[in-house]
Amino acid sequence: MSALKDQLRLYLVTDTQLCATLGVVQTVRRAVAGGVTMVQLRDKTATSAQRTELAFALKAVLQGTGVALVINDDVAAAVAADVDGAHIGQGDISAAQARAQLGPNKILGLSCETAQTVQAADPALVDYLGLGPVFGTATKTDHASPTGFDGLAQLVALSPLPNVAIGGLKSQHISGVLASGADGIAVVSAICGQTDPEAAARAFDPLKPEHRL
Repeated sequence: MSALKDQLRLYLVTDTQLCATLGVVQTVRRAVAGGVTMVQLRDKTATSAQRTELAFALKAVLQGTGVALVINDDVAAAVAADVDGAHIGQGDISAAQARAQLGPNKILGLSCETAQTVQAADPALVDYLGLGPVFGTATKTDHASPTGFDGLAQLVALSPLPNVAIGGLKSQHISGVLASGADGIAVVSAICGQTDPEAAARAFDPLKPEHRL
């Protein structure tokens, strides 16, 4: 459990359009060099075959780094590419279905936006929760109302599962995320689309255990 919490510390969610200049693979390579600890491949417009192909390319980049790779909303691609796991939302297949497809040894993450969904998340099926959105974000327009840090803290307190905060978060929000009790911070545009993804990731250095109070 503690190992997964460490992996969630700086969680990069990819955005193919934002990463268009460098490409997703190079963006991830440089971001991991800057300290990213987990990567979620998210591409809502790609086919499952395209996600699988990209996942294989990302696996090659991440080999030997210890950085986990999960695929968003496409358990079939996660299985086909044999990545570390998958991440699903409330509108996707159920956690029970996802776990049955992934098997017992893969990581399964679940997005939760409300107290009810957090409390309903089954620790026997789900390994970690994505909590938020903390703030509104243009990278996901169909999100629920932002929680703010107070709302995030309330969600964190409702589940024993490891968790990562998501939604419009930048490096200046680190103290608020940590104060909420969240295990990590998930970012998209704070790294994707930046001219120097490695430097952008290094801006989150205060998340490292040695920098925490």
